[in-house]
Amino acid sequence: MKLTSFRIVCLTMITFGLVILTGLPPAQGADTAKDQVAVVNGTVITRHELESEITLAKNRMAAQGQPITEEVTKKISEQILNQLIDMELLLQESQKQKIEATDASVAEYIKKFKSRFKTTEAYEKALKELNVSEADLKEKTKKGLTVQALIEKEVISKIKIPDTDRRSFYDSNPQFFKKPEQVQARHILIKSSDKDEKAQQDKALEKIKQVQKEVKAGGDFAALAKKYSEGPSGKNGGDLGYFGRGQMVKPFEDAAFALEPGQTSDIVKTQFGYHLITVTGKKAASTTPYEEVKEKIGSHLKQQKTNELVKAYIESLKKNAKIEKSL
Repeated sequence: MKLTSFRIVCLTMITFGLVILTGLPPAQGADTAKDQVAVVNGTVITRHELESEITLAKNRMAAQGQPITEEVTKKISEQILNQLIDMELLLQESQKQKIEATDASVAEYIKKFKSRFKTTEAYEKALKELNVSEADLKEKTKKGLTVQALIEKEVISKIKIPDTDRRSFYDSNPQFFKKPEQVQARHILIKSSDKDEKAQQDKALEKIKQVQKEVKAGGDFAALAKKYSEGPSGKNGGDLGYFGRGQMVKPFEDAAFALEPGQTSDIVKTQFGYHLITVTGKKAASTTPYEEVKEKIGSHLKQQKTNELVKAYIESLKKNAKIEKSL
């Protein structure tokens, strides 16, 4: 399991679009007054908390090859500080409403999380590399699940997506529900490259011609693929399953889509070598029926509404909060 996933799932616990992370211990020897970057209703958010998150965010970006300019760093800093403030507001509201995740729910979450690592050693190594103890992990998990319970009570439980909204989305976005034409095929590949010497290319061509003769003589295509094909699908009888246009190289695609089920192509040359293709099935272009996707549409619309209402809920908390930024 990658550390990026570890960070997202547990230490930041991104829930409903919010970074759930508070309570990092201040750096040893830090002057709390000088170290603070914000105060939320009397609770201090330290520079150490902020910089720890900024460093992790920049590391993720660097791992993805994204440039980290001064402007980008400034933007990240502002975003993370705002997220930390939002998180603190939600935690404080949870306390007011006496909402708290149970120890059992925290233990269950930690158990599931640990199961994502192949070994206990891998799990402990991840904690060590992130300079986080298991006690810290449990504390942050508890805070994350507590806020999740608050959001469930104050926002999610109140969201209803009527069927008219789902149907309207379906009718207004037909591009999301179109199924392109597909073919199901098997192939036999004899590898050859334009970079090969002519004698080698001629040998490959002669071999595919001999295989073609066996196919035309009534040989079982799948069995011949297992025997002769040099492609990775050979062990499966050359089976490629269903595929649409744009998934295969152009010469292969053109040949496959020109065939009807039961037909076999002539020899087809691609950058990979020489192919024989037989089509075993075909699906015409179609549109997925509404009944098959209405639940997914409902989930999508509910998530959109959740994001919108969580932001509004946080803004309502801010109206009655005293927030001071010193960054």
